[in-house]
Amino acid sequence: MMDAIVNFINVTNQWVWAWPTMLLLLGTHLFMTVRTRGIQRKLATAIRLSVTRDPDAEGEVSQFATLTTALASTIGTGNIIGVGTSIALGGPGAVFWCWITGIFGIATKYAESLIAVKYRVKTEDGRMQGGAMYALERGLHLKWLGVLFALFGTLASFGIGCATQVNAIATVCEANLGIPPWVVGLVVALLTALVIFGGIQTIANVCEKLVPFMAAFYILGCLGILVYNHDYLWAAVTTILRLAFTPGAAAGGLTGGGIMLAMRYGIARGLFSNESGMGSAPIVAAAAQTRNPVRQALVSSSGTFWDTVVVCLMTGLVLVSSIMKNPAIDMGAISDGGILTTLAFDQIPLLGPVILVVGIISFAFSTVLGWSYYGERCLEYLVGSKGQVFYRIVYVAVAAISPVVALNLVWTVADTLNALMAIPNLIAVLLLSGVVARETRLYINDLDKRCDDPVPVVKR
Repeated sequence: MMDAIVNFINVTNQWVWAWPTMLLLLGTHLFMTVRTRGIQRKLATAIRLSVTRDPDAEGEVSQFATLTTALASTIGTGNIIGVGTSIALGGPGAVFWCWITGIFGIATKYAESLIAVKYRVKTEDGRMQGGAMYALERGLHLKWLGVLFALFGTLASFGIGCATQVNAIATVCEANLGIPPWVVGLVVALLTALVIFGGIQTIANVCEKLVPFMAAFYILGCLGILVYNHDYLWAAVTTILRLAFTPGAAAGGLTGGGIMLAMRYGIARGLFSNESGMGSAPIVAAAAQTRNPVRQALVSSSGTFWDTVVVCLMTGLVLVSSIMKNPAIDMGAISDGGILTTLAFDQIPLLGPVILVVGIISFAFSTVLGWSYYGERCLEYLVGSKGQVFYRIVYVAVAAISPVVALNLVWTVADTLNALMAIPNLIAVLLLSGVVARETRLYINDLDKRCDDPVPVVKR
């Protein structure tokens, strides 16, 4: 019976991540880039706005707080272990497709965040609610699709947002610090409870302090490793570009299976990492203090740049250059991204293991915090605010037990739920692309202009 369940989950994962889904995702990235007239060109403005407060605007938390909360959930183990997995399964060329997904994904993140703010609502107690479920319900009158998105989002939060992240923390702590997994589970569960029971204000306050530190530490550490690997850096870049399109081999036992395999794992890991098109980050974007939807959409879109264009690219270059420089790493015997990543970072004296341990712990814990908010908002859409405390208790319990249960299947389920969330969200983005284009034209040249549309108050 169990074998049949495992087989069904694996087949489902292969089906939802088949070419139609990847084409829908990449196609939406390209279409929204054209529809927004290359919104990527406004990246510098987006970064500036992300550190500019808009306190007089309606909303719960600052634009910077929403960005760091979104980055908390996206800069996770996918940026380290996930990139390693894509290289192990798709070859070095997967790094290129992961990066491309990030470049064009900026437009999709912009669009999904814009409609999240455009169609957000306010609860009777003054809290802002938004995301794909509200855009589908209010913008397209497709509430049933909104319900599906919220259901998938709730379930995904326990997997991608909690179980897999805490398990990664426990694994790295046991291997490098000798701490028993059950102890890690209890500590992470306690810290998670202290933060998430304070609501979005507490989550945002913690993320505002944690995310800039962990990102800067990891990026500077990777730059140090690349300086150490400077003699193989250019070879790593050319190998990534060559094996993104053609099958072949390179130094260090690296092989590429051609464009189809590289795209399959590169695009999938790109989405897993930056979540552009998944519809998760817009849930917190809807809580922002912003005077118009375009302003916050720009801020949210900068998250994809930091997450994939910078952090994932850094990880990819570190892994490929380290593998090429150290022939002791037997790529032919490695299919596990976590093992590959650990071996690659271990080749760098002193600096490598420290960056890996601190990076995984901080990245994974921040993801636990960010996704707790996403899952809670999705459940509230389904059952109302009465499910809030129940959700937080279950979420903390999942964090506590995750290090001591087998999670191989959970990764597959999480990957499947990612795609199932993305499909209704991308439908909303595509069908409301006219709204995105219109709002962009209205505000893009006057970002200080205020939106006069009142935010409706709803009972949930």
